[in-house]
Amino acid sequence: MRQSLTWLLVSSAAAFAPATTPRAAVKLFSSVKPSAGISFYEGLYEPDVPDVKLTRSKDGENGVATFNFDKPSFFNCEREEDVPQGAITAMTMEDEEGEISTANVSARFVEGKPVGLLVRHEMKSPGEWDRFMRFMERYAEANGLGFAKA
Repeated sequence: MRQSLTWLLVSSAAAFAPATTPRAAVKLFSSVKPSAGISFYEGLYEPDVPDVKLTRSKDGENGVATFNFDKPSFFNCEREEDVPQGAITAMTMEDEEGEISTANVSARFVEGKPVGLLVRHEMKSPGEWDRFMRFMERYAEANGLGFAKA
């Protein structure tokens, strides 16, 4: 009997992680809109697939998704002119239903160089949780992610 992802996540922690081996080649962002994608700059979609950890309260009223991007594509630009202009002010998740956005984006640095991004998306109602899970199901399918209960 197949159980829904939502049922599995109630009062637990879970994660979406790449189901395949990491990509060897460095890919830069794309202006081609995917069926479900993530962007930090409007119109530029991030090919680096993050690890995503989910937690939800026991009562189901709120939850948190934490995205860990190890090497976002714009950190790998070889030429300065390839780096998008402007600061990252949010992460936007886009799919056929529309957009979900969160401004809680932090960069990780090692020896003064950016090496990753940590993004925290808070959901404050069961409706926000359900919408996020619909996005993640589409994003997982489009990017070869697997689901594992922690």
